[in-house]
Amino acid sequence: MFVQQPIAILDSGVGGLTVVKEVMRQLPREKIIYFGDTARTPYGPRSADEVLDFTREIVDYLIQYKPKMIVIACNTATAVALTDIRSRVAIPVVGVINPGARAAIGRTATGCIGVIGTEGTIRSGAYENALRELSPHVQVVSEACPRFVTLVEQGNFRSSETFDVVYDSIAHMRTYPIDCLILGCTHYPFLTETISEVMGSGVNLISSADETAREVSTILQDKRKLARGDEFPVHQFFCSGDPVIFREIAQQWLGEHIQLTPVVWQVPHIS
Repeated sequence: MFVQQPIAILDSGVGGLTVVKEVMRQLPREKIIYFGDTARTPYGPRSADEVLDFTREIVDYLIQYKPKMIVIACNTATAVALTDIRSRVAIPVVGVINPGARAAIGRTATGCIGVIGTEGTIRSGAYENALRELSPHVQVVSEACPRFVTLVEQGNFRSSETFDVVYDSIAHMRTYPIDCLILGCTHYPFLTETISEVMGSGVNLISSADETAREVSTILQDKRKLARGDEFPVHQFFCSGDPVIFREIAQQWLGEHIQLTPVVWQVPHIS
């Protein structure tokens, strides 16, 4: 009998739900196990050692569910831990940085790309390195936006406070000929409307979520691991912090994608 293995997706909080939404949209038959480390978010200001330890801990927890793939849907964790996690498990591990970089290079006309992310992601230079590997002469303008994650984790997507924070953080980037802005944190697509309002209609916002989902699909197809059958999967969502606000944000963001499929909400036992 065929037993469907899940795709495990992990993030520092609710941001990885942007990747979950795209995987659900592109691969509706795939079972998802999601872990949001909401008790220890944000990862951006933390040291690389801390982020690595947290990521290892979550992966060790998720492995018990025998996933066929792990998606690190956190840019900070991808920058710090992707290579390490790949060396520790025998299944494919996908990050969110390279897919986002490829999408931006494919869409820029000016050759000037903006990147916004957490302090950890920007400090690592991971996007700049990925972009320059694809196009050595690309101009990269990077900015850390540490206050964005807090807004999203509070469910504060559209308000005067949100606009003020976004404007103060990125309005100066309009002085560059940026035509693509990479949302280098999976939390940031929750703020797409406000970010677009501040940057203007001439700037394409690049979310790595849809590109990451395409990469997941390609890898599973290549390995002949795509889900079979007509039954809808039962997804499992874990969070390490307050389950009430996490569930509210997840239901609001995923909308119809979880109305059609059964969902199990759980609080993990993790130190």
